[in-house]
Amino acid sequence: MTLPTAFRPLSALIAGAVLAVAQPAGAQLFWQPADLSTPPVTGAEPTSGINLPGATPAELRAGLLWHLRASLNVAALQCDFEPTLLTVSNYNAMLAHHDAELGNAFKVLGDYFKRTHGAGPGQKQFDQYGTRTYSSYSTVQAQTSFCQVAGKIGREAIFAPRGSLYIVAQNRLGELRNSLVAQVERVYGNPGYGFVASVPPLDKKCWKKGVLVAKCAATWEKTRGQ
Repeated sequence: MTLPTAFRPLSALIAGAVLAVAQPAGAQLFWQPADLSTPPVTGAEPTSGINLPGATPAELRAGLLWHLRASLNVAALQCDFEPTLLTVSNYNAMLAHHDAELGNAFKVLGDYFKRTHGAGPGQKQFDQYGTRTYSSYSTVQAQTSFCQVAGKIGREAIFAPRGSLYIVAQNRLGELRNSLVAQVERVYGNPGYGFVASVPPLDKKCWKKGVLVAKCAATWEKTRGQ
């Protein structure tokens, strides 16, 4: 079965080598990351965002995989501002490592929409479902928390044994949903921001035997930090 474009790598270089070598420690974007973890989800929970009314357990599992793939695809597109998160290479490696399981999920979901809406309308509904799924993981205000969580989940996904990616989805999709809420108060700051270099006056009249005279020193002190 030919997979849709969304399943294909973002670059021509499939990061297959990632599967054979150890990963570096994950990037840390927070002083103290919030605990965003949740119990495993089945996909039937309203908060999971899967939204497949009347779905069988197998169809819900396919929905979980679809959401995991979509969320990591969004992360690959939105999170490359921090290359150490490896969101692009992890996404590509996940597609290569779990292609069979993802392909089966695609088929099961397609059959679900055909079953519930009919063959023609079902395909349209499936396309719209895919668009809504992608949109649900696109974030601006919570980009940092989403990207950090997605980076960790991406590494877990590529090391999951073939056929078990759905377990990663069950265990981590709730956390991904929680990461879409901004955690800006915990983000690392740049210690260089907010500081202005302040140089004392260099006029000869302000110096006497290598010492800044009092009048010039007082003027300099008033202007420091402005």
